[in-house]
Amino acid sequence: MILTGTTYAAIERLSLATQVWPPYQTVNEKTGEIGGVAVERVQCALRLMNQPYEIVFMAWDRAQLMVQTGKMDGYFAGSKSTTRAAYAVPSAAVVTDDLSWFVLPNISFDIDDETQKYNLRYGAKFNTNKWLSLKQEGYNVIKKPRDADSLLQMLWQGEIDVALEYRYIFEYSMEKAGMPLSNFKRVSRGTLDQVVHFSKDFIRENPTFLDSFNASLTSCR
Repeated sequence: MILTGTTYAAIERLSLATQVWPPYQTVNEKTGEIGGVAVERVQCALRLMNQPYEIVFMAWDRAQLMVQTGKMDGYFAGSKSTTRAAYAVPSAAVVTDDLSWFVLPNISFDIDDETQKYNLRYGAKFNTNKWLSLKQEGYNVIKKPRDADSLLQMLWQGEIDVALEYRYIFEYSMEKAGMPLSNFKRVSRGTLDQVVHFSKDFIRENPTFLDSFNASLTSCR
């Protein structure tokens, strides 16, 4: 058990939803073994708490819906947003990554030039916080890639001028495709925390859980 002012008593089983999103969350196609930096850190924290758990991989939209409707206790890893805050409570950071613009080398890109959001062609993974924020901020978003690999190919083939993705994610896709990092210019947009979003109902029923989970995370590197 973890002591954080109050004693945490483990529940029978914690159910968490996630998606395949390397290198954060991975599944070995041959063995079915799960891994990735986010999965391993969550597993570490739960082991320290002596908390039984299950981690179920599914489509990202479904993972969020399952928590929103009370069928799962939480999902990870995702950034914070007002939409998610309506039904879930964020944990401390599981992964902190650099949200970056990746730009074709022949494109002149000035992050402070407001006109470029209309003149250049932008892409981000479809239906994510990144994609939605670009649309809301008026960027010329022309593609709907389903994953980072598709986003990379669109940029490489010149279908878009600028891609917005987390550095670890995009550089993992580049490494997998055998591309050197020098293929694109990278401009940081700032760091963002990726967290576990726990159902508000779950936290209400288990009021000491989140403090214990967050305390455990600090011991997991």
